[in-house]
Amino acid sequence: MPEQLLFATEVILNGLMAGVLYALVALGFVLIFKASGVFNYAQGVMALFAAMTLVGIQTGQVPFAHLINTILGTEIHHFGWHVPALLSILLTLGVMILFAILVERVLLKHLVNQEPIILFMATIGLAYFMEGFGDLMWGSDIKKLDVGLPQGISETIDTTTYEWFGYGFFIDRLDIAATIVAVILVISLTLFSQYTKTGRALRAVADDHQAALSVGISLRRIWVIVWSIAGFVALVAGIMWGAKSGVQFSLSLIALKALPVLMLGGFTSIPGAIVGGLIIGVGEKLFEFAIGPMVGGATENWFAYVLALIFLVFRPQGLFGEKIIERV
Repeated sequence: MPEQLLFATEVILNGLMAGVLYALVALGFVLIFKASGVFNYAQGVMALFAAMTLVGIQTGQVPFAHLINTILGTEIHHFGWHVPALLSILLTLGVMILFAILVERVLLKHLVNQEPIILFMATIGLAYFMEGFGDLMWGSDIKKLDVGLPQGISETIDTTTYEWFGYGFFIDRLDIAATIVAVILVISLTLFSQYTKTGRALRAVADDHQAALSVGISLRRIWVIVWSIAGFVALVAGIMWGAKSGVQFSLSLIALKALPVLMLGGFTSIPGAIVGGLIIGVGEKLFEFAIGPMVGGATENWFAYVLALIFLVFRPQGLFGEKIIERV
């Protein structure tokens, strides 16, 4: 095979892996949108907060250490223990569930039947609050996340492809792990949404809050469930992205890359989030490979948004979204 074709194949494979990571973030948006009809602006910050909490628990960091030391004049930073990765993940999941309960009790229960724009503005305020609270709780320095996930080049793939084609493909083992996790999550969430009583209740709440309440569906319980699931998805996304690029403020900005993913896949489709992520991941890598050198590079920063704009013009509901028909 020609070397350029082999290199393009490698680019496509890496694009698929990057797309899976985008899709993991988009999943959280889809879940909350399906259950409440609101776009959760705080989903990216939830991934950041989950990753920061995981690192803090795992390394035995004292919460609010900087604030405590400033007030009391102490120099306490760590408890002196190291929590195993699996236990740290479970404890962090507990924190995210507690966060979901607090969001419902403090925020959402006061906004039942309000306009979607009001709920959207509430999530913007929640995002900035979580970002500041997370920095105050765990510090704003860049943190290293290590839960035992494999990282670095897959030597098996590199060796095998070199033997077959005379060209070794560089595929990160972390991306492979993320792909496996994403597939399991998508299958599980799709089955949950389509074939369980709670999943059907989620869709009923999204269609009409008042009608759902009238047939005995507990809106508050549904919101706690869906925000807990979204918190779990944010934790998974935070682990993958944090292990890949470190836990830092820019982690919250991955939510921006999830927007084109949602526009392509549709705001109400779990499989659509995955397909949209794969299209964005492969598209931006191939565009940079083929067109980037002609226009000075850095096309990955804007390609996804241009593609999303095209979709908004010709198919605003996305590939898998439900077509909205209004009768007047």
